[in-house]
Amino acid sequence: MNHRTEPARSRTAPAALTALVLLFLSGCGSPSVPHASDSGAPQPGPSEPASTGDGHGAITGGAEVAEPQLHLVGIDAEGQTSMVDLLNGTQSRLGKVEPPVHVSTDGRYVFAADSTGVEILDSGAWTWDHVDHFHYYRADPRNVGRVDGGGAAAIATGMLSTAGRTGMFFPASGEAVLLDNAALSGGTISETLRIRTKPHAGLIAPLGEGAVVTEPNDTSTAAGLRAVDAKGNELATTECPSAAGTITTRVGLVIGCSDGAVIATMDGTTPVFERVPYPTGAAAPATSFNGRKGRPVVAGLGPDSGVWLLNTRQRTWEWLPTTTPVITAATADDVNHHVVVIGTDGTVQVYDGSTKKLISSTAPLVTASLADPAYAGKIQLTVDSQRAYINAPAEGVVYEIDYADDARVARTLELPTKPVHVAETGR
Repeated sequence: MNHRTEPARSRTAPAALTALVLLFLSGCGSPSVPHASDSGAPQPGPSEPASTGDGHGAITGGAEVAEPQLHLVGIDAEGQTSMVDLLNGTQSRLGKVEPPVHVSTDGRYVFAADSTGVEILDSGAWTWDHVDHFHYYRADPRNVGRVDGGGAAAIATGMLSTAGRTGMFFPASGEAVLLDNAALSGGTISETLRIRTKPHAGLIAPLGEGAVVTEPNDTSTAAGLRAVDAKGNELATTECPSAAGTITTRVGLVIGCSDGAVIATMDGTTPVFERVPYPTGAAAPATSFNGRKGRPVVAGLGPDSGVWLLNTRQRTWEWLPTTTPVITAATADDVNHHVVVIGTDGTVQVYDGSTKKLISSTAPLVTASLADPAYAGKIQLTVDSQRAYINAPAEGVVYEIDYADDARVARTLELPTKPVHVAETGR
């Protein structure tokens, strides 16, 4: 076990790398001299969507900068919000939202879902993924506004915050909503689609110009998927029993089913559903997915003491047994195949996803939060290319973990508001 701490310090790029990036801030550089990118980022295959678009993520009022503008956004039980800059430690407050049931992020916006709608916070920090390189931006943070609906919405995001769509599914009303990300980046909420279905625990996830929407059976359980175009017209369907959990990677859109996963991609204007079944005699199915943004290998979490590893490029599942039951898990999908896990004993565990061996573990860090019923389901985990972040609401801090260095606690961060909910932005 290793739980050394170090003083707060900037997470900055090496000087040589920063200078290289600055040479190309006015536009895309030559492919032979790319911008800084995640280590080992593979090139997309023929079936993978290229993460490109007009403007490369630039917006009016935003400035392109030389490195990711990583921030943590925290929301307390009363809905008070705050933000800390992970590069220089600057703290700020973002006002108040309705107390959320849960929060999610696409790496720029924070979507705070309560029982009657979703509040959208713009952190003012984002990354444009251009596959072989990245562009980084910074703007003023703001509260964009609210989308109304019935029940705590399931949020599904795409690869880019200034292009494409964001999906919100309201389970109590059965409303499936798509928002235009380009409009969001200008501070406007614009619904491109709102479909009413039978109320159920469902989802709507962006795909191409349209989306994939769950279809319930007679018992109001999500049992199938329907791909629709930008106007809501049906394009394709497939079975997906007990559909739950979604994530978007460079390869495509993932949706979990009780018998495996569906990977949805676009062949021109035609949606394609590909099924990835679980191995014979598999453990309980995954109902949620998490991993470093955009990377093809993601962690799937179910009720058993272990983690599913779904490789969306190879269309394969692998089971990673863990030493304790798991609260949450995420893949770094780096060259060393790190998988970060929070156990029910409050420890942060790091595994080698290729060998399935435990590499390192911290001392218990979030035991008080796990013991307090007020924070049930509130422990969140984010993994980026260097660090993992875990909120400990009862302890009132966020732990920054260097998962590649014996799960070292690099920093213990305090925000102006208690981090009952936390999201990492700038990714």
